[in-house]
Amino acid sequence: MPKKAKELSATEVRNLSKPGLHAVGGTAGLLLQVSAAGARSWILRTMVGAKRRDIGLGGFPDVPLKAAREKAREIKEQIQQGVDPVLQRKANRSALIREQSKAVTFADLAQVYTQRKSKEFKTAKQTQKLAGHLERYALPYLGKMLVSDIEMAHVVAMLEPIWETKTETATRVRLSVEKILDIAIADKKRSGNNPAKWKGVLEHSSLPAPGKVSKVTHHAALAVDDMPTFWAKLQKARGMGARTLQFIILTACRSGEARGATWDEIDFTKKTWTVPAERMKGKKVHVVPLTADAINLLEQTPRLGKYLFTGGRGGQISDVMVSKVPKALGHNVTAHGFRSTFKDWARLHTAYPDEVSELAIAHVNSDKTRAAYARDGLLNKRRLLMNDWADYCNGKGAKVSGDNVVSIGGASQ
Repeated sequence: MPKKAKELSATEVRNLSKPGLHAVGGTAGLLLQVSAAGARSWILRTMVGAKRRDIGLGGFPDVPLKAAREKAREIKEQIQQGVDPVLQRKANRSALIREQSKAVTFADLAQVYTQRKSKEFKTAKQTQKLAGHLERYALPYLGKMLVSDIEMAHVVAMLEPIWETKTETATRVRLSVEKILDIAIADKKRSGNNPAKWKGVLEHSSLPAPGKVSKVTHHAALAVDDMPTFWAKLQKARGMGARTLQFIILTACRSGEARGATWDEIDFTKKTWTVPAERMKGKKVHVVPLTADAINLLEQTPRLGKYLFTGGRGGQISDVMVSKVPKALGHNVTAHGFRSTFKDWARLHTAYPDEVSELAIAHVNSDKTRAAYARDGLLNKRRLLMNDWADYCNGKGAKVSGDNVVSIGGASQ
């Protein structure tokens, strides 16, 4: 029969300082371990099934004698019931780690998603836009929530304030939230259906279908008849924003294409501007014929960096700087809207085939236009068209009197 250890008092235990294991009694197998450095901790040495286990019960004096004895008795009771405390402790720890890995907030995962998307985007502005939408519309509702706790009602509450007034933005936000929660599901941080998915989920909510509430709004465009007057004002305006807008109008290009244009894309000999595919919406290289007015504009533009039209610190001019110009001249229209003005002019004031003006604005949607693009891009015909457009802007083209319009140049070819 094993020798029963003497039951030490709290004072006697406190005075134990010799390195080694000291039986303290009161519960069989309860030992105070003293290290060579003087650190003291509790050990319960006992049989668990066919194995002898040394089970740590915490440090002394953080765990006092009385508490150590109580812990030792509880563990022995578990062992008698067939539980291995060491294995149980490991299982509990693993379960805790699993639960902690799920304790990720929507804001945490939104940041991960934004970083991933930034590697796919072509410009920093796209990343800023995504982050801005999430910060403005999603994070106030979902940011502090665990992704595992987000339900359809939370998503609906987030979308309702903007669903009918900013439908396009709301749709983009919903899609971003859906993708963020997809990541959570893939990483096993949540289970079940994605509450931000439209089909089969949100379509059954109180939100009306986007197509039923969304009204297509076109970029505000200047009336064709007002173009010569506006152009006269624009030529007198100063600043890089005004120069950029002049170039946009003379080339019928998109604002981003002009703002990103670099000097090495301009061929002054051939009088062309070659826009690389990566900067074109249609992902095709686009060659733009430059009129005498466009060439003259570029020749008078100071070269302050690699871009034709520079903003702060020699970088690309901002869309805001260009957008302010028409409004400063008294016209509530957009830079992009001048493409519509150009298209209206080509259709109503000239006899050029439609595919010529479509190629001028880099629309390659119809089979006929695709064929023309594949052949030669109709560069020479587009040059004639753009020359006529420049003349019209300068007041040398069609003369408008009431509802009567006299067509100019570009007879059907």
